[in-house]
Amino acid sequence: MRRIIEITGSSFRMALQELWKNKLRTFLSLFGITIGIFCIIGVLSTVQSLERNLQNEIKSLGSNSIYIDKWDYSAGGGNDYPWWKYVKRPSPKIEELAAIKERTPTAKYASFEINVQDKVQVGDQALKGVTIYGVTEDFAATQSLEVRFGRMLSDAEYSRGINSVLVGYEVAEKLFPAPGRAVGAPLTVRGKKCVVTGVISKQGKQMIGGWNFDQSVVMPYRFARSLMDERRADPLIIVQARDGVSTKALQDDLRAVLRAQHRLSPRQEDDFALNDINDFSSSISDAFVAVNTGGWAIAALSLIVGMFGVANIMFVTVKERTPQIGLKKALGAKSGVILTEFLLESAFLCVIGGAIGIALVFGLTTVISAVADFPISISSSLLLLAIGICISVGLLAGIIPAYRAAKLNPVVAIRS
Repeated sequence: MRRIIEITGSSFRMALQELWKNKLRTFLSLFGITIGIFCIIGVLSTVQSLERNLQNEIKSLGSNSIYIDKWDYSAGGGNDYPWWKYVKRPSPKIEELAAIKERTPTAKYASFEINVQDKVQVGDQALKGVTIYGVTEDFAATQSLEVRFGRMLSDAEYSRGINSVLVGYEVAEKLFPAPGRAVGAPLTVRGKKCVVTGVISKQGKQMIGGWNFDQSVVMPYRFARSLMDERRADPLIIVQARDGVSTKALQDDLRAVLRAQHRLSPRQEDDFALNDINDFSSSISDAFVAVNTGGWAIAALSLIVGMFGVANIMFVTVKERTPQIGLKKALGAKSGVILTEFLLESAFLCVIGGAIGIALVFGLTTVISAVADFPISISSSLLLLAIGICISVGLLAGIIPAYRAAKLNPVVAIRS
């Protein structure tokens, strides 16, 4: 054990001496490793952060939930979307919500939602482009809605259709002196007076749209019906499965209930869509597999170039130290010791190059996170991966030079 520590320490000192003695040559040789690690860690950390943000946004739509709509979300978009197939379907109705709650044992929560975009006012100050949601009492549970200031809407307010509302954080910021001051204040929505009972916790910018609660007003469904035409307000039913129940089992139960409600014969196809949020999460994961593969391919090219650079510097190092190698072997050093020393030195050089690359990634991610409001984090697993790659590349780059050094004849090496 002591011998191994001595060899490792000696190799590390030699690597530092080589770096210090030939700064420019060593830096240029290690530049490929630096760029390779920079590419790998930079791309993977960005991709992981992007995927994590997207998955969190999908979870915010409701974990383990089914969205009942006339539109099929999995059919894609653009010119190929068969809108003509879905536009004639009936929209979800509030009566179906009662049937779902009564006849679906696998459902934990079920809510009905309608929405429009319009302006809201506080006195003479107006804010345009606000999404106004009319929801039933289970909506907060299906969306894990949280309130920062004030309180949630009560069951009595839902059942009686009281003009109480929740406002998004940005709405409260722009219409009131401070978000907390919005609680208890009056708000005019589509010409009707409302009272703010709570301010929704800030959600932040979303990449896939979602509910955009920051710029929204949430009110009881019974009150919302007096403000908007339900048929033109994108009605939607959201159902969350019970704990331990899969969304596939929930879909089967919902399909049976809805087909009975719509009075469809066994030969008729569904005139509704059961959109599984879990399917979106799986699709995102599959898409990022290809992105990660592309990132690895780009970084691999840089690492191959860097490996040749490190191999070149190790050949030069062996040539310069040939007399020292001969002297060591004449004094009794075994070929295995010489081989190990040069392999470890090559690995240490690559680790130094990789450390520079990681430092550059940290600097870049800090700048991007601050400027673009897009949090990028480097996980500990990526750092361990970078170290493992550096060591592996160093061993591969140094194996031939180290083998040649180990096989030198001591007499010939000393004379050279």
